[in-house]
Amino acid sequence: MKNSFGNSITLTLFGESHGTSIGAVIDGLSPGISVDYEAISRYLSLRRPDGETSTGRVEKDEFVIESGVFNGYTTGTPICIRIPNQNTQSGDYTEIKNKARPGHADYTAYCKYHGFEDCRGGGHFSGRLTAAIVAAGGILIPALEKKHILIGSHILSLGGISDRNFENYGEDIKGLNNEKFPVFDKTAGEQMKDEIKKAKAEGDSIGGILQTAIFNLPAGVGEPWFDSLEGLISHAVFSVGGVKGIEFGTGFGLAKMKGSEANDKFRIDEKGKIHTLTNHSGGINGGISNGMPVVFNCVIKPTSSVYKVQQTVDFIKGQNCDIEIKGRHDPCILPRARVVIDSLTALVICDLLAGRYGTDYLKP
Repeated sequence: MKNSFGNSITLTLFGESHGTSIGAVIDGLSPGISVDYEAISRYLSLRRPDGETSTGRVEKDEFVIESGVFNGYTTGTPICIRIPNQNTQSGDYTEIKNKARPGHADYTAYCKYHGFEDCRGGGHFSGRLTAAIVAAGGILIPALEKKHILIGSHILSLGGISDRNFENYGEDIKGLNNEKFPVFDKTAGEQMKDEIKKAKAEGDSIGGILQTAIFNLPAGVGEPWFDSLEGLISHAVFSVGGVKGIEFGTGFGLAKMKGSEANDKFRIDEKGKIHTLTNHSGGINGGISNGMPVVFNCVIKPTSSVYKVQQTVDFIKGQNCDIEIKGRHDPCILPRARVVIDSLTALVICDLLAGRYGTDYLKP
């Protein structure tokens, strides 16, 4: 199983949904980076369930940094962050352990690990492990902010309701990072919440699109071909099981445009800074940042666990059967997923910056 991501700065995940704990190891960070425990807690709170639009499983996420931090600063050695699991109900999975939950990794996990996998709550495949990603993001995102590089995501669309796009990137991102339900248009946000509640009342779920922006990323970050900026972001973002599509800039909309319309024309401003008049390419040319905001949208599918009878198979008995899922599940994961996407994006950017400028780049 591939549990690590990154080259100069790496992140390794460990643990299972109903195991004693989950966690992450960050390796490659330079010494001297400030680590704010309150900031980590704040990012974890953005991922935590929030009322009627979320799951009933609420974990305190009382993390412990086991190594790599001393007197509030990174030491340069691997940082191990551990988060205990406390609010588990493993009995919910006893009756269905041999049945493939539609949309989940139960059957594929069995094919790969031959029945030795931890099936409780999805085990190592569970979205519970994204808490460890967010805890790491609580170190990486502030480190980037000290370099004036900002990352933020909002719900662009959900249930046929749309939010506006990014406009004033700096102010927009700062505002989003203080919102539990990340939208710019509050009226649209309330309508989205209503759609989530409707799906929940029907025992169903709903998906949507998150839009993410990286602001103030210097030009020249990324590699051509196999380690392109959009390629590595996509690689990281697709590690989240609910993500099923991604586009940069105008993305698939480019198929409806001519080259003269799709091309981002270059200009130099009065301060000598090069910019483009449009941003259809999402801030990336040839796999490398061009200095414009990097913007991408990712599609997050409806949560797979729904409270409806569904057709499936018992892969141990080799029989067709029905399944009715119990337990505690989100009717929509978009509000909680945005900080996960932000954290993974921060990991990619930190890794690429360290690879281009050296691992001390992030040190103040």
